[in-house]
Parts: sequence; structure tokens; C-alpha cells
Amino acid sequence: MLDLDNTLVDRDAAFRDAVVMFLAEHHLPATDVTWVMTVDAGGYTARHDVAVAMNDRFRGRVQATAVQALLDRGGADHVVLTDGARDALTRAPAGGWTCVIVTNGRTVQQEAKILRTGLDRLVQGWVISEQVGFKKPDPRIFRAAADAVGVPLTGAWIIGDSAHADIAGADALGLRSIWVSNGRTWDQESYRPTHITEDFATAIDRLIGAAE
Repeated sequence: MLDLDNTLVDRDAAFRDAVVMFLAEHHLPATDVTWVMTVDAGGYTARHDVAVAMNDRFRGRVQATAVQALLDRGGADHVVLTDGARDALTRAPAGGWTCVIVTNGRTVQQEAKILRTGLDRLVQGWVISEQVGFKKPDPRIFRAAADAVGVPLTGAWIIGDSAHADIAGADALGLRSIWVSNGRTWDQESYRPTHITEDFATAIDRLIGAAE
């Protein structure tokens, strides 16, 4: 089970690119990109709250509809899949693994990322929180993912960058997990991932190795 944002794809980089274009288009200070990214908090701040903060900051200079359009796209039109991640997804089925994306977010936005990057041709399925009505780390979204690809939850691994949404979700279900650190240090004491890797491609190699 694979997380999408900041695991399979660099969601923050894509959103940052979108924000840079937004600021330039509306003749706003380029330095405000740091403020927007801080408010956004890697996509974990509720979109409504981000919209309220941006509308307040840019009041009189940008229409609320423009802010909403930016947040609705969420950087989906800038997201890319690295060659390393693409190759890893090719290796996984050859190693006997079924890959399903499990992501929080809006269906239209997340499916746009999946289709734009060609992930729809590289994984065996996906579930999106808005679509199924449950958000990670709720165990029900992981069960829905297993059902979506017709495999048992027992024996599944969860790969993701979020300690709370991905690794705590795996821990609650008694599943093994790989935390994609993206250069960070693990700081949770009550639970730990089975493995820690720097990036997604390395996580897949570790997963394949664990099955051999």
C-alpha cells in the first residue's frame, strides 16, 4: 500500500511551483511563497483554512476564486513521477507485489495526479479518502484498499512519508511498514516503522529484499 503525496510524487515541490506561478501572475511578492508553504503544511492544513488565510493576506489584490482555483488544482498540473519511482513500480510486480495507492485528499485532485504521471498504468489500483469516506490512519481505508485489488490485508506493507497517517496506521493494523524519510529523522517513541529509507525507490528495493 503506497502513499501518493511526498512518497510516490513530490507533492510539495509541485505545489510550490504552482504557488510561484500564482504569485507572479497576480504581481504578488515572490517571497510570499514561503508563507504559503508554511500555511499549507505539506497539504495537512484543511483547504478551507488555507483559503481563509490566503484571502485575508491578499485581500484586495486577488479574487477569492483565483485562490480557490489554486487550491483545487493543488499543484496537480505540476506533479511529476521520477524515473527512479517509475522503475521501482515496474520491479515490484516482478517481485510478486500488488501495488495500490492509498491517499488522503479530494478525488478529482488526487486522480489528476495519478493520471498525469501515468501511475494508473503502473499500479493495480487506488483508493482516495474522499471517495471511500475514511482518512488515513483510519483502518477502514486500508481495508478498502485491500478489497480494491482483491488481496488479503494480512501480509501487506504500508509505505509512506507520514508518521501519523501511514506508519501509525500500519501499527494499528499490525502491518509492517516503511517510512520514507525525505531527509527527516524519526521522532516518535510510541511506534516505529519496520524500516526507514530516504526515498520511495529504496523502499521498494527493501520490500523486495524482505520477501526474498
